[in-house]
Amino acid sequence: MRYFEIGQRIRRYRKACGLSQEALAERVGISVTHMSHIETGNTKLSLPVLAGIADELSVGTDALLSDGPKPDRAKLSADVQEILDSFEADELPVAIEVLRALRDAMAKRRP
Repeated sequence: MRYFEIGQRIRRYRKACGLSQEALAERVGISVTHMSHIETGNTKLSLPVLAGIADELSVGTDALLSDGPKPDRAKLSADVQEILDSFEADELPVAIEVLRALRDAMAKRRP
């Protein structure tokens, strides 16, 4: 097991949920120090703790244990294009502005 990588995935999901280490630790019923050690890979985590973290982050344990298959970028691009095609012409500038704002916000959250 690569505990550092698991910890980093937990950290990414936690931040995406807008939770602090303190908040997630409290919800899971562990100390903040233990949560910090989990995220840095300095400790192993038990199955009940892993399940609790996954539950609080609304993800499956498999998402925390491995990166899984890489997304199909062409398929995702086609999905985005399909959504954009569903807008009226006068709505497109707003949709594009929302996408740009989302991109910028996500870029700020990257390590």
